[in-house]
Amino acid sequence: MKPLLSILERTLQHNRKWDFIIFTLLTLLSVVNGQSTVFYIIYFFWFSELIRIIVDRFCYKQNENSIVNIKKGETIFSSLFIMVVYFIFIIVFFGFIANWKNNELTLINMEVLFFKNWFFNSNLLFVLVERIYLHKTEQPLAVGFGMFTPNILILHISIIMGAALLFFVVKNFPKTFTPDNLWGSVIIIFPFLILSAILSFYNTSKINIQQ
Repeated sequence: MKPLLSILERTLQHNRKWDFIIFTLLTLLSVVNGQSTVFYIIYFFWFSELIRIIVDRFCYKQNENSIVNIKKGETIFSSLFIMVVYFIFIIVFFGFIANWKNNELTLINMEVLFFKNWFFNSNLLFVLVERIYLHKTEQPLAVGFGMFTPNILILHISIIMGAALLFFVVKNFPKTFTPDNLWGSVIIIFPFLILSAILSFYNTSKINIQQ
């Protein structure tokens, strides 16, 4: 039992690395499961960030090891405002316009939107439980609110790049990016994962310096 607890403790001490690895694995699994769409992936990114914002707001004061970076005038409401704007854009653009006249993909998107996709729901539940658990065990998590936090900027850039890749690459090479393969989803999630890796490395370095 003690070796198991020791492994768990070491894992928690390096949660910044594991957090990115787990998030990446969940994202890749969402592609490999066969029912993933571009909307599924972008919406999963968005919802994961929404969970982080809400959980951090209610838990960070009880976590003595939180690395708080909240500038004057920045509150959770400014974060939620920009998230609502992104939500509308993601639904309209990636949920409907990107799959115009493709009823099958639109149906999958609607199942995800209304929480009828159990793989999607399970992934979100894991993200929620993990974030709460990390706060409850007082892990050194970076916390910030506002319209221009690093996570929201990554989401913003990823949405723009995802839209550009979808319409200028995926749509222009229908023989390569067919509905039967996963390459379209892979190429669209790639920028997000690269940016997330850079942010994860930066946060880890920053927290290690402060410790």
